Amino acid sequence: MDTTLRLTQIFQRLSHHYGPLHWWPAETPFEVAVGAILTQNTTWTQVERAIDNLRQADVLSPAALRRVATTDLELMVRPAGFFRQKAHRLKLLAEHLCTFHDGRLEVLLAGPTEPVRRELLSLKGVGPETADSILLYAGGHPVFVVDAYTHRLCSRLGLTAGRMDYQALQALFMDHLPADAAQFNAYHGLIVQVCKDVCRKRSPRCPACPLAIDCPSAGSF
Repeated sequence: MDTTLRLTQIFQRLSHHYGPLHWWPAETPFEVAVGAILTQNTTWTQVERAIDNLRQADVLSPAALRRVATTDLELMVRPAGFFRQKAHRLKLLAEHLCTFHDGRLEVLLAGPTEPVRRELLSLKGVGPETADSILLYAGGHPVFVVDAYTHRLCSRLGLTAGRMDYQALQALFMDHLPADAAQFNAYHGLIVQVCKDVCRKRSPRCPACPLAIDCPSAGSF
């Protein structure tokens, strides 16, 4: 089957099954960026606990994060794990925005996609997945986010042979689908949902999967 048709069919089946998911859960673009950093190597449940702490302390802005004591920030983000490292990375992001972009993430994200992506990647602790999450979910840039769920689903569906690197797997989607931020947003959220729901790393629930009919891996676990 043509790759564009296959990817479109997967999206349609997942959309029909789950409906709109409104991912990424955040109240502001900057909160998206904070979540993208905090979610590294942990679960979203833990990230939510850390963000709740930040919200209660009223420090979910670049200026407030810049001012807050590092030791206090570490305590707030402790539920997300690697709390010293993540507190440091949040401080660096806040400092960068306050120094170069008037303390507003929106100013940075108003630029063209590729220069903004390069600038995000220049920040310590911001890799491709984190940068692209910020671009897509906070800035509405048409970039497809690749994560462990994307790798798992594409491998099991036979879309990839072996593990592809980030750029190659991202290109699989971006080269065969329209450059539509809204669709990329919805598609990635649906991939996350189906992998958490049924296409699990261990003990997948293939009979309940909306993609099982065309999945070469269905029932093989």
